[in-house]
Amino acid sequence: MTDISTFAALGLAEPLLRALEAAGLDQPTPIQAKAIPHLLTGRDVLGIAQTGTGKTAAFGLPILDKLITDRRRPQPKSVRALILAPTRELAIQIGQSLDVFARKLDLRRSVVFGGVGLEPQIRACAGGLDILVATPGRLEDLMARGAVRLDAVQHLVLDEADRMLDMGFVKAVMRIVDKLPRQRQSLLFSATMPESIRTLGARILNEPIRVEVTPEVITVDAIAQHVFRCEARDKRALLVRLLNDPEIRRGVVFTRTKRGADRVAEHLREAGIDADAIHGNKSQGARQRALSRFRSGALRILVATDIAARGIDVADVTHVVNYEMPNEPESYVHRIGRTARAGRSGVAFSLCDPSEHGHLKAIERLIRRPIAGPPASVNMRRAA
Repeated sequence: MTDISTFAALGLAEPLLRALEAAGLDQPTPIQAKAIPHLLTGRDVLGIAQTGTGKTAAFGLPILDKLITDRRRPQPKSVRALILAPTRELAIQIGQSLDVFARKLDLRRSVVFGGVGLEPQIRACAGGLDILVATPGRLEDLMARGAVRLDAVQHLVLDEADRMLDMGFVKAVMRIVDKLPRQRQSLLFSATMPESIRTLGARILNEPIRVEVTPEVITVDAIAQHVFRCEARDKRALLVRLLNDPEIRRGVVFTRTKRGADRVAEHLREAGIDADAIHGNKSQGARQRALSRFRSGALRILVATDIAARGIDVADVTHVVNYEMPNEPESYVHRIGRTARAGRSGVAFSLCDPSEHGHLKAIERLIRRPIAGPPASVNMRRAA
């Protein structure tokens, strides 16, 4: 492959290059450099990339390129490119990024999501759209009212597909996909690649190219990591003991399941520790309220599942606690990366029962070091 250190080398149309230059963007990120050339040739792509890697431009730029090359106008209520996102926040963020790239392009765009009135969104779709960014539930509402047709979609993007599945949208996504033409370009982006995502990809994608950006393991160097080997029955008492330490000014506790997050948060509140849980089963409003309280410092402890925690971008999280060890070692790196941000240091505690020792060994292989035992400041006998 030729040099891809600049956007110009990727072969994007001149209007897009001008928009990128105006936005001060001149060098593609790794996911953009890997994905854009394949997407410009029309290939389906399975992308493994975290939030913050530039994946919106990785799929948005080549789609915009194709839409302005093929100058057909959308028919009433029809859509040429459909981007599905799991949450209102992500849909808005994608829409804002596309606004930057397409600001000088004559393309009709709209973003639709739940929690607001339907009528303005119905009107926005009436004349037809070049690009529609949508959450699955609201898109199905619009389809049920005959406000949107999907029989002319040429490009489909599923963004944060693992989070989509975690929030229970897989059936809605498949109902939507069933309405699309078979001849289309499809893209699926996910931060992780569990079996459920591989299965979804096999149903939606056609001979996809896989592009992957490996998370930077080196970021764990600024984090003091400790593991507490304990019995599963002792975890609750140990967690309370740890969180009663005033050194933990703002902490995130990770569980593997949504139900587990609720149970842990409830137990902490019963123990006199102000805590709240965020996960895919919580309403949009409840998640936003918890995050706002956490960001402002009104809430000291947030209990989260892996995927819900992607919205936690708070610079001064002092501690992360893995109440349950993650099944995938990469998730450990994502979890503890909630702390030690913006040049700060951080601490990560992991509570590991005998059934989780295999997960611990896999994590240590990934980060290429053993995780230290409890710090001397913690009395394990008192803690348990």
